[in-house]
Amino acid sequence: MFGAREYGTTFDASWHASRQARSARQRPLAPVYNASCCNAVLRLGCETLMLSDSGIVYFGNDWGAENRTSSHHLAVRLAKVAPLLYVDSPGMRAPQASGRDLRRALRKLAAALRRPTQLEPNLWLCTVPQLPFRRLPGVDLINRAFGRWAVRRAMRALGTAHYISWFVVPHPGFLARRLGEALCVYYCIDDYAAHPGVDAAVIGARDDALTRCADLVFVAPPTLLAGKQAANSNTLFSPHGVDVALFARAMDPATEVPEDAATLPGPVVGYFGSIHEWIDLDLIAWLARMRPQWSFLLVGHVATDVSALQGLPNIKLAGPQPYRDLPAWAKAFDVAIIPYRQNRQVQNANPLKLREYLATGKPVVSVRNAEIERFGRWVQIVDGREMFLAALEKAVHEDPPGAAAERMAAVAGQTWDNRVREVIGHVDLALAARESRHVMQQEPG
Repeated sequence: MFGAREYGTTFDASWHASRQARSARQRPLAPVYNASCCNAVLRLGCETLMLSDSGIVYFGNDWGAENRTSSHHLAVRLAKVAPLLYVDSPGMRAPQASGRDLRRALRKLAAALRRPTQLEPNLWLCTVPQLPFRRLPGVDLINRAFGRWAVRRAMRALGTAHYISWFVVPHPGFLARRLGEALCVYYCIDDYAAHPGVDAAVIGARDDALTRCADLVFVAPPTLLAGKQAANSNTLFSPHGVDVALFARAMDPATEVPEDAATLPGPVVGYFGSIHEWIDLDLIAWLARMRPQWSFLLVGHVATDVSALQGLPNIKLAGPQPYRDLPAWAKAFDVAIIPYRQNRQVQNANPLKLREYLATGKPVVSVRNAEIERFGRWVQIVDGREMFLAALEKAVHEDPPGAAAERMAAVAGQTWDNRVREVIGHVDLALAARESRHVMQQEPG
C-alpha cells in the first residue's frame, strides 16, 4: 500500500499556482459550453467553481491490489487538489472457490463495517462491497440500498458541502446522481465487460448506463472512444500517464538490481505486471524453449495457471514486487515484452506498462493493439511467435545507439501529473458550465 506522498510534490506545488491560467486555456467540451454559458462563467469568476472547492467521492478498483493501476495514480493526485474519499469497490466478478478469494471477501466485508481510514491529510479509504450474484432476485436491491447508505455515511469524512462523484469502475454506477453530487465523472480505463469472470451482459449494461448518465466521460483506450462519444457527446480521450522520474531510475547507475535478477544469465527478456489469463504463457514457454541460453524474468502476482512454464529452467517467476522497486527489476532487462493473448479485452486495452517500459529506456517487443500502434516508432510490434522471436533477437543484438534516449523522450511529457492537470481543467470547466446555467436561469428576462 502506498500514499500520495510517494509521488513527490511537483504536482502539488504547481497546481495551485496555475489554476486560473489553466482554466482559461483548456479546450471546452461541446455541446455543454455555448456563448451564454461562457459569459456567465466569466461573470462568476473561476475561483468559486473549481474542483478544489468540492469533495471527490471516487469509486475505484482494489486499493490494496498487488499491481498499481491508473485508478490509484489518478486518485493520489486528485487528493492533492481536493478532499477525496476512495471507495474500494469489490464485487465486479463472482469470487472463486479458493482460499485466497474467500479470505479477500471476508476482509472486504469486515472493512465495510468500519469507518473510513485516513491515508493522507486529504485522502480517505472506505470499502463498499457488492454481492456479485446480480441475477439472483433481490441482490440488486440489496446492493443499491447498502451502497448508498455506506457511501453517504463515509462521505462525512470529507467535511465539504459540495461533492462530485468519480467512477473508474462501472459496477457501482447505480449510485451516480444519487449522492447529491454537483457533477458526475466517468473515467473509463478498460473494457470491463470483456474481463474474465464477470457477467458480461450485466457489466456491459452498467458501463453503458454510466456513460449516458455522466456529465463528463474520459476514455483511456482509443478503441472505446467512438462508442462512448456516440452515447455521450461530452466524452474526451484521456490516455494513461506514466511516472517518468520513477521509471527513469532503470537507467541510473546508482540503481541496484535485485539479487534474484542480478544473478540471471543474459540476455534477460523481462516482463512486469500481473500474470492473468490474458498473458500468453504458451508464447513465453515457446520462446524460452527456442532460446534456452536466455533468461525470462516475469515480475508480478500470478493469478492464473502457470503450468505451461513449469520445467523450464530459464524462466524466473519473481512474484509481486513493490511498485517503486519495478525500475530496479527493469534495469536487469535487456528487452521488455508485452505478450498478450489476442482477445476483445486486449484489443480494447491501454496497457500501463507500455509507457512504463518506454520510460525505462529498454527495447520493447509487443503484440498488436490500437494504443500500442500509436507508439510503433519506438516499439517493435509483431504478429505471431516467429516474428516475436525475430524481434527479440533484433532488440538484444541490434539496438542502435541513442535508441534508449529516444524511447524515454517519447513519453517524457506524458506524466501522470500532466495528465491529471488536463483532466482537472476539463472538470473545472464542466463545474463552471453547470453553475452558469443555474445563474442564467435566475437572471431576469
